[in-house]
Amino acid sequence: MTGRRPVSAGLRLSLTTLTVLPLRPGPVDRRTGALAMAWAPAVGLALGAALAAAAWGLTGLGLAPLPCAAVLVVLLALLTRGLHLDGLADTFDALGSYTAADRALAIMKSPETGPLGVSAIAAVLLVDAAALSALVARHGWLLIAAAVAVGRLGITLCCARPVPPARPDGLGALVAGTVPLAGCAAWAVGMVAIGGFAGQLAPGSDWPWSHWIRAGLAVLLAAGAVLLLARQCVRRFGGITGDVLGAACELATAVALLALSTA
Repeated sequence: MTGRRPVSAGLRLSLTTLTVLPLRPGPVDRRTGALAMAWAPAVGLALGAALAAAAWGLTGLGLAPLPCAAVLVVLLALLTRGLHLDGLADTFDALGSYTAADRALAIMKSPETGPLGVSAIAAVLLVDAAALSALVARHGWLLIAAAVAVGRLGITLCCARPVPPARPDGLGALVAGTVPLAGCAAWAVGMVAIGGFAGQLAPGSDWPWSHWIRAGLAVLLAAGAVLLLARQCVRRFGGITGDVLGAACELATAVALLALSTA
């Protein structure tokens, strides 16, 4: 593939992997996988825009902030087929098993969900709903979009060089270590800019630089949480898997929502 074809194939792979859209990416190799993971924050921005539009519409119909936030949590799970939540549960079940790497990977691959995995999902959804409720109450529509985009930046960071795959096959083997550090840094700066701009446009914005500082902290804290997760997974499993990418996404989204929802 040359010219625009690998770029479009990477975007299609990103959309079909990270959303409910049933697109056909065509031939898939590590170059396509790298582009797909590099596109992840842009796909997150599109998902966030859909959530922001839904929040605006629901509040316009008179729905209170907390029920609106609950609907948004369900909508995001539907738009992503719940795959990231599944990855979160599988990853935490495996991390909490305290077994050898091969056994932990088998636990991660099992269709069963243990108590730690269920607890991880419940904790993340609780944080998401609470933070979204605060953002809806402030009419921070663009901040919702920014937080969801930062969550998908977590996927990009997990695929940064030189993070290895935990298995020789699967999504992790396809995308682990494919995204250059410069690309991750560029997206991080872009997410700070988007979050700062969104905060500036939110009703009741406070002193001029606070929204930029808050956006920077959101990206920094989300990235820190993802890097700690990736480091632990490399130590325990020898690398990352597709489930770890889902866990990174959910963790980064929750941290970003929490940081951006602060008054």
